[in-house]
Amino acid sequence: MQQKLNLYNTLTRKKEVFEPIHAPFVGMYLCGPTVYGEPHLGHARSAVTFDVLYRYLKYLKYKVRFVRNITDVGHLVNDADEGEDKIAKIAKVQHLEPMEVVQHYTNVYHRDLEKLNILSPDIEPRASGHIIEQIEMIKEILENGFAYEVNGSVYFDVPAYNKNHNYGKLSGRIIEDLLSNTRETEGQDEKRSPLDFALWKKASPAHIMRWPSPWSDGFPGWHLECSAMSRKYLGENFDIHGGGLDLMFPHHECEIAQSQASHSHSDAAKYWVHNNMITVNGQKMGKSLGNFINLSELFSGNHEMLEQAYNPMTIRFFILQAHYRSTLDFSNEALQAARKGYTKLMNGLRVLDKMQYPEEGATPDEKLNEELLKLTEDCFRGLNDDMNTARTIASLFNLLKKINSLYLGQLQIGNLTRGTFDTIRETYRTLVLDILGLKEEPLGDQEDMLKLVLDFYKEAKEIKAYDKVDAIRAELKKQGIVIKDLKTGIDWAYEE
Repeated sequence: MQQKLNLYNTLTRKKEVFEPIHAPFVGMYLCGPTVYGEPHLGHARSAVTFDVLYRYLKYLKYKVRFVRNITDVGHLVNDADEGEDKIAKIAKVQHLEPMEVVQHYTNVYHRDLEKLNILSPDIEPRASGHIIEQIEMIKEILENGFAYEVNGSVYFDVPAYNKNHNYGKLSGRIIEDLLSNTRETEGQDEKRSPLDFALWKKASPAHIMRWPSPWSDGFPGWHLECSAMSRKYLGENFDIHGGGLDLMFPHHECEIAQSQASHSHSDAAKYWVHNNMITVNGQKMGKSLGNFINLSELFSGNHEMLEQAYNPMTIRFFILQAHYRSTLDFSNEALQAARKGYTKLMNGLRVLDKMQYPEEGATPDEKLNEELLKLTEDCFRGLNDDMNTARTIASLFNLLKKINSLYLGQLQIGNLTRGTFDTIRETYRTLVLDILGLKEEPLGDQEDMLKLVLDFYKEAKEIKAYDKVDAIRAELKKQGIVIKDLKTGIDWAYEE
């Protein structure tokens, strides 16, 4: 396969051929969750997007170090520099230690992502475990003249930084416009400029989460943790920084500024990759808007916006059926369509498992072989074109039509070379299972029962007991299973 992976780089506003800094090694950092509540569909989109990128990079034989952080301190309400810590606020309400809240929701996050078949990162650092690294980075920024201390708090000096750098180059914002649109808010009197942001905050007497520092007992600013942890585990320059589009400004913009201000020469990541949002009726889904659906609610169907429960692989397919940089609008109809699409791909796996290359092949059909090999190549074109999973899925469906034709005898397997047959099987299975990360929802003990029911069905057909035949068909259909009477025998498939 001669195709090369291209990624859209938010920093340059264009697609670029992916060329790692130190091939074959790849460093990738993803902003993980602030663990103060259950993960929702928005969290799932980011996790699935970068899970597929991680899987594909490994398929391409890169040696990937994937770092995804856990934010457990410093993220204040309203994403500002004032107010309560989001985790500490929940801890007070529930009469728990903040780290009890952190551990509980980290466990929930891991549980739900495992159901979605998300691979674990290679390193999953917590902000609270890297206070020393964050303090050291603040010292560097202060020494370089891009920060100042006021009453025990330390702020990043955006105007000073912007004199020789470009604050806003990631998000496309212009500092003069930002200043003209900024209103004075509580706590701004400490800052030299309303655009300045906290690197370290002095803790109030009531603030639970606090650590000693050269400036005060306090806590790090939210933006600082990712700069410090990505540098610790991936170096000053690494390949990919990912996250949701809502983090581009100010979070990722501030990360770039901190990284440059601490060692004066790096944007940290070479490629900045952002997934778009999940929307509900055109409005962004999120906790702050109160229109989010927890993953556990999606899996159980226990939410007023849901008509039914949806299995995790349906949710994963729903996310994959759209390009990661496009918005994805939630609806029950879209999820039901995703279930059908997912089911169709799973049926394809079952068909491939049953197909065997004949011991004595017929004369190879050169045109048919070329057509099918082209279809397999097309399946990778979408992935290489900025991880366009929607296009890849469409290509898989085109390939599946030919697979079904081969299975039903409309095309002859013997007209394929052994190499073409193996390529079809390997391509389909690799893409569906290993790269897109879909898997068959297990039937468990039902599979043995299904075999028994099909034996009864076969017997009823042989004695022409058509009332029993119809009854068995109807009952299995209620379970989402369709019986297929083929020339080669009786088979079943998931209802599409």
